Amino acid sequence: MREPAAPVESWWARLSAALGEFYAAPYRRTFARARRDEDDLFMLLVYSEALGLPNPASWYTLELMPVMYERFHDWHRRMGMERSPLDHVGCC
Repeated sequence: MREPAAPVESWWARLSAALGEFYAAPYRRTFARARRDEDDLFMLLVYSEALGLPNPASWYTLELMPVMYERFHDWHRRMGMERSPLDHVGCC
């Protein structure tokens, strides 16, 4: 009879996690910055729509406005603005 494959799978899972950590650790800050830049671009697209500028993805971003209001405060603080640049958002 063969022994169950659980120890081998567990070993591969641990090895995979360790290698992922080893290779990703030096780039963790870069990955975080890239994600933040991506979020900022998305925020810009959403709020350009709120200001009336044409947004090529407007059909998809309209329903995300309530979610974006919650994150707007963090964004405008990170961009160096003391108060919200949009009067109708008023999160500050």
